[in-house]
Amino acid sequence: MYWPESAGLNPQATPRAIEARGKLSDLEKANVDVYEQAAPSVVQVTTTTQIPGNWYNFNLQSVPKGVGSGFVWDQNGYIVTNYHVVHNADTAKVTLFDHSTYEARRFWGAPDQDIAVVLINAPKSKLRPIRIGSSHDLKVGQVTYAFGDPFGFDQTMTTGIVSALGRMIESPNNRAIEGVIQTSAAINPGNSGGPLLDSAGRLIGMNTAIASPSGAFAGIGFAIPVDEINRVVPQLIQHGKVIRPRLGVQLAATDISRQLGVEHGALIVKVVPDSGAAKAGLKGTTRDESGKIVLGDVILAIDNKTVENAAEINSILQQHKVADTVTVTVNRAGKREDVTVTLTEGN
Repeated sequence: MYWPESAGLNPQATPRAIEARGKLSDLEKANVDVYEQAAPSVVQVTTTTQIPGNWYNFNLQSVPKGVGSGFVWDQNGYIVTNYHVVHNADTAKVTLFDHSTYEARRFWGAPDQDIAVVLINAPKSKLRPIRIGSSHDLKVGQVTYAFGDPFGFDQTMTTGIVSALGRMIESPNNRAIEGVIQTSAAINPGNSGGPLLDSAGRLIGMNTAIASPSGAFAGIGFAIPVDEINRVVPQLIQHGKVIRPRLGVQLAATDISRQLGVEHGALIVKVVPDSGAAKAGLKGTTRDESGKIVLGDVILAIDNKTVENAAEINSILQQHKVADTVTVTVNRAGKREDVTVTLTEGN
């Protein structure tokens, strides 16, 4: 059947009447309030790296390396992001909420915790510090808000919940980051370094990683807890590095300890002179006059937390600071003893 082009057209057609929406729900109001409060504290971090120019000269060219997120720490120009966002970058630029961009003057990193601080020279009036919360008292099921620039789309907010606590992920230098927050708030490439907030709009973590076979969000995101951020960032600002507490011992590799008959714990190979361990009288492994190995102290626990290797010891020490005292439980020639050690600064 033939239909002319004008068939069905209505020259009197007008826009439909708009129905009044009514008030926002309490949930929507809460979401809007969190966004309006926090968005001015969220930044985009763009990094570049230098490569050789064309074959006939040696000029360097700056090429884009990646885009990540971050947040304003204070009005002195310190910006917090992930270490892996700025690692190996030659330059970094920070774009604020008003789209003004500033070249990074310096940046410092803590690869063990995947935390970095970037310094920019921006007017204080443009820098709105993020509100700081706590992570040690989080509960599974709490509402979360993830901010950042996924795939380069700036000022994005997603919502979810705290899905789990106490997760462990790997740092850029292959060390374990413990106590990590798992969230269902969508985190995608580009979100790294952005803030994870609670329903009060306070920082509870920093978006860091996703678990996904495709590389895009699959319902499992991870954030470094704010308690760790609040411990590490001031040290980066003060010293340019994290001041690590140490016992002052060198430990045998686990497989070697087991070959030597040590069934549990971490065998001390050497005690560092003038360290807390030395002053507390911990003993290293030696050889007697006949060349036979004399096992040193075997660390079984620190502050009643059982340890089997150096990684577990480091994990416990990360919760302390220089000059803290810890109780080290050792196996000394078959006898269990407790020794009090004052932690000193180490690498």
